[in-house]
Amino acid sequence: MRRKPVPPAPDSLDRLWDAHRAVPLIPGSEDDCCGRVAERLDVTPDEGRDWLVFCQSLGLAREVSRGFERVRDDPDAAELRAAFEANVFGAREALDVLGDEPTPADAVFDAFEPTVPNWERHRDPDGWESRWRDRVARLLDWAVLFGAAARKPDGYVAVEDSA
Repeated sequence: MRRKPVPPAPDSLDRLWDAHRAVPLIPGSEDDCCGRVAERLDVTPDEGRDWLVFCQSLGLAREVSRGFERVRDDPDAAELRAAFEANVFGAREALDVLGDEPTPADAVFDAFEPTVPNWERHRDPDGWESRWRDRVARLLDWAVLFGAAARKPDGYVAVEDSA
């Protein structure tokens, strides 16, 4: 299943590892886990939930019958990149727009826009576009961190998978 939450991309993957370490080894309820992640990262509970679900998308956390638990494996960069592309809604679509020539984030959004679910557009007719532009920018920034894209002065370019 592809999940939508994408927290703002940090300057380095250290913050992702901080979020990973905040997920308990012994399963806790979703609310407990979100609170713990939020407290450790000094973010709101809703942002903590986004980080928890993002960790789940990357294979760093898993949902079990009693809540969520940390996955003890430490994936390498190639595994994180593959999980990002496969499990985060929009990552693959945004990356598909990129090529060898720099593509501005706005142009990536323009190509991505048809994939925005209709219910998102109807839920907030006046604000969906701004939210999804921000989401595409976040996806591109995470793609850079995971080595799937590179930021150039005029936009983003694809980086071939070396695996």
